[in-house]
Amino acid sequence: MTPCIKIAQKAGIAYQLHEYVHDPSRESYGAEAAEKLGVPEERLFKTLIVSLDSRDLAVGLVPVSSMLNMKRIAKAAGAKKAGMAAAADVERSTGYVLGGVSPLGQKKRLKTIIDSSAQDFSTIYISAGRRGLQIELSPDDLRRLTGGAFASICQQE
Repeated sequence: MTPCIKIAQKAGIAYQLHEYVHDPSRESYGAEAAEKLGVPEERLFKTLIVSLDSRDLAVGLVPVSSMLNMKRIAKAAGAKKAGMAAAADVERSTGYVLGGVSPLGQKKRLKTIIDSSAQDFSTIYISAGRRGLQIELSPDDLRRLTGGAFASICQQE
């Protein structure tokens, strides 16, 4: 049982776990999860950790089908600039391995910004804390459990 699942259980929220066999040769964890679970990529959110103003870390959750916009997440998090965090910093601060980083149950609670498109769905899928395991929950429960906020943080096409 991952820290993410423990948080969901303790909070008493409605959730469902979805497991699949992870293929280590796949480069995109999110696309693989969407494909294997038969979920539209717009409904499966990837957890990205960014460095704000080169010091603090924050979490950005965007659909697998989208890319994170650094200027938008920086603004939403109250920073001047943002960049992708180093892998070692991500694993050290979250306690999760890349490809299995969940926004719930991290070692250190980070500022969390959820792309506002999550509100288009009654439930979304996020990593449950390990590769091959997703948790389905309501966007509002995710926001509440992370102490996060909704904002438009995806690249516009």
